[in-house]
Amino acid sequence: MMRLCAVLVFLWSSCPLIVRAEPVLQWSVGFHRLNFLDPLDHQPMHAIAFYPSTAKEGSSRLGSYQVDATENAKIASGHYPLLMLSHGNTGTPLALHDMATALARKGFVVVAVLHPGDNYKDHSRLGTLSNLYGRPMQISAAISATLHDRHLSPHVLGDEVGVMGYSAGGETALILAGAQPDLERLRRYCQERPNDRDACTTQGELIADRDDLVPSADPRVHALLLLAPLSLMFGRQTLADVHVPVLLYSGDDDTLVFPDKNADALARKLPVAPEFKVIAGAGHFVFMAPCTDEQMATMPGLCTDAEGVDREDIHRDLIEEAGRFFRQSLQRHSPTG
Repeated sequence: MMRLCAVLVFLWSSCPLIVRAEPVLQWSVGFHRLNFLDPLDHQPMHAIAFYPSTAKEGSSRLGSYQVDATENAKIASGHYPLLMLSHGNTGTPLALHDMATALARKGFVVVAVLHPGDNYKDHSRLGTLSNLYGRPMQISAAISATLHDRHLSPHVLGDEVGVMGYSAGGETALILAGAQPDLERLRRYCQERPNDRDACTTQGELIADRDDLVPSADPRVHALLLLAPLSLMFGRQTLADVHVPVLLYSGDDDTLVFPDKNADALARKLPVAPEFKVIAGAGHFVFMAPCTDEQMATMPGLCTDAEGVDREDIHRDLIEEAGRFFRQSLQRHSPTG
């Protein structure tokens, strides 16, 4: 018996043990800036990683947002699932900063990627094929950058990667999971609804600025959270290879990315039925962080919700559901899960 115990102890000690960190009440949030190369043109691009920290609570000004996180604060010991955040056309991932920091508190590393050529400062790739196919490539590059970053890589579970996509970021997330855009669907849609200023800025004809790009899935991605996703370019056949779990949200009063041709249709056509939650009375911008008084005064169109729609309540529920969904979905794909 003593010899058997000794053998078991030896075998156990010779196997690598990854301890998945469980959420604790005292976690604060740190952030770390990532700089890496855009795979489209090898120019610098940027992302911000939010992570659980054992440092004191802090707040930082990032652009026009006050974010509950401290730069390069000590990361909490443990290993955490990785979530990538892809923003909408001409947007910024910091518009969803409350989700990024809240999920970091729940035990995730959340990487908010700024898409070159399609963000609030730079619209140069808007309406192009390079933007449609390049955005997923940029998220893949950000995954690799995180997994090779000296500060973050020792704490990231590389087998547990999910993507959060808002608006056009939902389209990006779906391509990463294996969806194939159908450009003819966009042409037909814009003939039917030419006044859709968001989807049809180029009248349904994407600018063919690159002929060397194709939709690129990333096998490291194992779950998607889609918020008011732009998904009208995907039919049932072009979604056939999307087999990861999906949590899908839509506002039923979205007049920018119309649910009937996007989220509603997507929910019917995905080969694996998603968890689909519709928020009554909500518009497209309800998924952005609740606004400060200053933001309410300077950008009321993005901050004002319909009567009876409480953005703060919606975000509390959304963050709770997102944490549950990713923890359950990603652990299924992990060797340690």
